[in-house]
Amino acid sequence: MRAVKSRDTTPELVVRALLRRFAPGYRLQRKDAPGHPDIAYMARKRAIFVHGCFWHGHDCPRGARMPKANADYWSRKIARNRARDIANAEKLAKQGWRALTVWECELKDLSALEAKLREFLS
Repeated sequence: MRAVKSRDTTPELVVRALLRRFAPGYRLQRKDAPGHPDIAYMARKRAIFVHGCFWHGHDCPRGARMPKANADYWSRKIARNRARDIANAEKLAKQGWRALTVWECELKDLSALEAKLREFLS
């Protein structure tokens, strides 16, 4: 588990490369924003979270996989992650922020992801 990174992951680097093309000026892992978003536009009050499908329980095939070993632990851990994500989104909304979650599986179609990011930031 020590090898699993929480920042500068491959999906996050891909999203940042897309954003650099049309919306530079973001900040990374801001501790002063609720939920410590992966990418934050402070002046616009926009937060982008880049989530791994497995770790955050996405409803895609990769996120639906459950390890056979220690299944109770993993189901509780993923449930806690999902509850934390919902709480963070609510905190951001209360402070006037808009949040977007980019799932790891969305990186398969970069043009659709770019359109989604452009719409969110406009």
